[in-house]
Amino acid sequence: MTDFTTDTQVTARSKSNGANREYYTYFAIIFVATLPLAFLTWGLRALRQMTLPEQGPIKAAWSQAQIITPRIFSA
Repeated sequence: MTDFTTDTQVTARSKSNGANREYYTYFAIIFVATLPLAFLTWGLRALRQMTLPEQGPIKAAWSQAQIITPRIFSA
Protein backbone atom coordinates (compact mmCIF):
# COMPACT_ATOMS: atom_id res chain seq x y z
CA MET A 1 0.00 0.00 0.00
CA THR A 2 1.31 3.45 -0.88
CA ASP A 3 1.56 6.24 1.65
CA PHE A 4 0.59 9.49 -0.09
CA THR A 5 1.11 11.74 2.93
CA THR A 6 4.88 11.79 2.51
CA ASP A 7 4.57 12.82 -1.14
CA THR A 8 2.43 15.86 -0.30
CA GLN A 9 4.92 17.07 2.29
CA VAL A 10 7.79 16.91 -0.18
CA THR A 11 5.75 18.82 -2.75
CA ALA A 12 4.85 21.50 -0.20
CA ARG A 13 8.51 21.92 0.73
CA SER A 14 9.66 22.26 -2.84
CA LYS A 15 7.08 24.97 -3.47
CA SER A 16 8.26 27.00 -0.48
CA ASN A 17 11.89 26.51 -1.48
CA GLY A 18 11.05 27.68 -4.97
CA ALA A 19 9.36 30.78 -3.60
CA ASN A 20 12.37 31.49 -1.38
CA ARG A 21 14.74 31.05 -4.31
CA GLU A 22 12.63 33.37 -6.42
CA TYR A 23 12.54 35.99 -3.65
CA TYR A 24 16.30 35.87 -3.14
CA THR A 25 16.89 36.02 -6.90
CA TYR A 26 14.82 39.18 -7.17
CA PHE A 27 16.50 40.55 -4.04
CA ALA A 28 19.96 39.97 -5.52
CA ILE A 29 19.03 41.59 -8.84
CA ILE A 30 17.56 44.65 -7.12
CA PHE A 31 20.53 44.88 -4.73
CA VAL A 32 23.02 44.82 -7.60
CA ALA A 33 20.93 47.34 -9.55
CA THR A 34 20.80 49.80 -6.64
CA LEU A 35 24.51 49.59 -5.78
CA PRO A 36 25.80 52.09 -8.40
CA LEU A 37 23.24 54.73 -7.43
CA ALA A 38 23.93 54.13 -3.73
CA PHE A 39 27.67 54.64 -4.29
CA LEU A 40 27.02 57.79 -6.31
CA THR A 41 24.64 59.20 -3.70
CA TRP A 42 27.03 58.31 -0.89
CA GLY A 43 29.96 59.95 -2.67
CA LEU A 44 28.07 63.14 -3.49
CA ARG A 45 26.77 63.41 0.06
CA ALA A 46 30.29 62.91 1.43
CA LEU A 47 31.68 65.62 -0.86
CA ARG A 48 28.90 68.06 -0.05
CA GLN A 49 28.98 67.62 3.73
CA MET A 50 32.75 66.93 3.94
CA THR A 51 32.07 64.02 6.31
CA LEU A 52 31.27 60.39 5.72
CA PRO A 53 27.56 59.60 5.97
CA GLU A 54 26.48 57.28 8.79
CA GLN A 55 25.02 54.69 6.43
CA GLY A 56 27.44 53.25 3.89
CA PRO A 57 26.52 52.61 0.26
CA ILE A 58 26.17 48.85 0.69
CA LYS A 59 23.86 49.28 3.67
CA ALA A 60 21.78 51.80 1.69
CA ALA A 61 21.48 49.46 -1.30
CA TRP A 62 20.60 46.56 1.02
CA SER A 63 17.84 48.56 2.70
CA GLN A 64 16.45 49.66 -0.67
CA ALA A 65 16.35 46.04 -1.82
CA GLN A 66 14.57 45.10 1.43
CA ILE A 67 11.94 47.75 0.69
CA ILE A 68 11.43 47.04 -3.02
CA THR A 69 11.45 43.22 -3.12
CA PRO A 70 8.45 42.62 -0.80
CA ARG A 71 6.47 45.17 -2.79
CA ILE A 72 7.01 43.10 -5.92
CA PHE A 73 5.75 39.94 -4.21
CA SER A 74 2.75 41.64 -2.60
CA ALA A 75 1.48 43.00 -5.92
